[in-house]
Amino acid sequence: MTISRRHEMPQQPILFYEVFDVWGIDFMGPFPVSNGYSYILLIVDYISQWVEAIATKTNDAKVVVDFLKSKAITFTTEPCPPYSTSMGWEIKKTLQKMVNPSRKNWSRLLEDALWAHKTAYQTLLGVSPYWIVFSKACHLLVEIEHRAYFAIK
Repeated sequence: MTISRRHEMPQQPILFYEVFDVWGIDFMGPFPVSNGYSYILLIVDYISQWVEAIATKTNDAKVVVDFLKSKAITFTTEPCPPYSTSMGWEIKKTLQKMVNPSRKNWSRLLEDALWAHKTAYQTLLGVSPYWIVFSKACHLLVEIEHRAYFAIK
């Protein structure tokens, strides 16, 4: 049986992306000054939901270029929808839970907030970003020490 052109399904390309193929970069802030920092540079991998972030004093292109050079990232640009905004709100919520009421210590707790996000179960993914990137669960030193203690007994 032959299908006429009229009844043919239109063909659409299927895009296939690997982990770390598509990144979003955005600034958050200004926040209350913490150790001289007012902004957060947020970089998100859309596929794995892996997040990198640093506290910065300014929100200009030089900060982005310096960060990318320090991480030895080579990249090409292609416009993408701004998914990093929702990830930014998650990091911001985590930071708000961790900082003191004056919110002056957020820059010192940024790494801890990122670690919490990277190792937390993500409903959309069904696993943590850590699992997607490293293909294994993240075991904290406390967990390992706890298991070793009971293995000895």
